[in-house]
Amino acid sequence: MPSMKIFDIAGSGMAAQSVRLNTVASNLANAGNVSGDPNTVYKPVEPVFRTQPLDPAQPGIGGVRVMRIEQSQAEPLKRYEPGNPLADEQGYVYAPDIDPVAQMVNMISASRAYQADVEMLNTTKELALATLNVGR
Repeated sequence: MPSMKIFDIAGSGMAAQSVRLNTVASNLANAGNVSGDPNTVYKPVEPVFRTQPLDPAQPGIGGVRVMRIEQSQAEPLKRYEPGNPLADEQGYVYAPDIDPVAQMVNMISASRAYQADVEMLNTTKELALATLNVGR
């Protein structure tokens, strides 16, 4: 495999993990938001990835790309808070169904995958430089 494809693969992984980190950050930032209407409450989001062949002649070699960002279909959490100014007529507020611990695990996983791609780029760069210096 030509070394330039390695940069393409790692770059696509870094871009995908960056989107994943952004969706986790959005979910965590909105985890505490409430609404008086279950239809207007924040819905957690998550990216959907797909492999992307780099060369049709080599279908086993490819990167990754984000196909779409999906909203969760989970029902919002219903809490009885009659003193909350956002409460509906029955005294309920609605919060997004976001598990902060699961989101943090997702964030750590995305961060480590991003770091692995950076290490792959650095190693490839070092090997290319070492190859250029072989004849010296």
